[in-house]
Amino acid sequence: MEGGSGHHSPSQMVVLYLSHRHCHDRCRCSQSALCHGLLRMVQKIPQITKTKERQVVPVVVGSGTMVLAISWCMTLNTMWQMIQLHECVPGTRFDRYIDLGRHAFGPKLGPWIVLPQQLIVQVGCDIVYMVTGGKCLKKFVEMACANCTPIKQSYWIVIFGSLHFFLSQLPNFNSVAGVSLAAAVMSLSYSTIAWAGCLSKGQVENVSYAYKKTSPADYMFRVFNALGQISFAFAGHAVALEIQATIPSTPEKPSRIPMWKVALIGYWAFGQDVDDNVLMDLKKPSWLIAAANLMVVVHVIGSYQVYAMPVFDMLESLMVKKVNFPPGIALRLITRSAYVAFTLFVGVTFPFFGDLLGFFGGFGFAPTSYFLPSIMWLIIKKPKRFGLQWLVNWACIFIGVFIMLASTVGGFRNIITDASTYRFYT
Repeated sequence: MEGGSGHHSPSQMVVLYLSHRHCHDRCRCSQSALCHGLLRMVQKIPQITKTKERQVVPVVVGSGTMVLAISWCMTLNTMWQMIQLHECVPGTRFDRYIDLGRHAFGPKLGPWIVLPQQLIVQVGCDIVYMVTGGKCLKKFVEMACANCTPIKQSYWIVIFGSLHFFLSQLPNFNSVAGVSLAAAVMSLSYSTIAWAGCLSKGQVENVSYAYKKTSPADYMFRVFNALGQISFAFAGHAVALEIQATIPSTPEKPSRIPMWKVALIGYWAFGQDVDDNVLMDLKKPSWLIAAANLMVVVHVIGSYQVYAMPVFDMLESLMVKKVNFPPGIALRLITRSAYVAFTLFVGVTFPFFGDLLGFFGGFGFAPTSYFLPSIMWLIIKKPKRFGLQWLVNWACIFIGVFIMLASTVGGFRNIITDASTYRFYT
């Protein structure tokens, strides 16, 4: 965009400020996949014609917001479907995504369709959380101890990952309830600090809202990557049924009722999150920004365990059934430690946060969150052909498939581009 001061609403100015700061700071440290994807859309959608800033800003902001709104509506619909399908057969609870897949697609085809996608989501989340936790832990220490000797980012990721070797030994979802609650509280807290800090800081001197000069192809791939980043924000579908299984249920009061309230509040709360690296830009008050980074660390500690628990269950079941490994502490120690070590290694080797979001968001998150629930709904519920439900589900399927293909390509391309200039293990 070209110059011109223009007059914008406070919300537009906050969005533009975050976009500008992200554009000029390559040091990524995540607090929110949601607004990271939204602001990437705001930042990366190219303009074919040049015009004054006050004319273009609402269009660009509107484009990103529209994509976010569509994603929110689609995933709210598919989450509702997941909760309804949890007990769609009287007397039977599908407590795992794979169980619902078997019921919808058959005992042989179901696991091959659902399990790979679910694993990509869960493992992808945990890899990203490794990167996020390490970077924010590094930022916290740098702000809390300005005179301390700097330590490589890779070491901080290892330090963060080491904690999970211990937490992963907790037996099940109920055991991590306290950690998960702390993570949710921390998420709301650091988000408030982030947007309030940006608002109080105000507009930076000589601020520019110009797009980075690059090729049309680069614009296109980055828009595709942004779609995947938005998909990453709606990853809860992959563990929705596993969490649902921990809620008591009776024929008179099926568990979808309390889960529906959780879904609404969760989408409402986390939909207001902030840009992924905004805390890396804010400096004052230093104690508050340092505290916010520490809150992020606590948040991703809990989130890692939530997504890892179903994987632990699958690995241990596989070892018992296929290898005849006796269940117990030894099995838990070996399988869970191996999983933590794997996600830690990948996170240290490829710490490209935004690109990982786009790639995993497209490759695994789009199917589990956007169109697999719709496909299963069509198979199980069989809505009237060309009726409203039928049309909505097919729309989710087509849009979801496009997002999956586009964002996977965009994320993979950006990983290759960044890897070509990145110094590994620094």
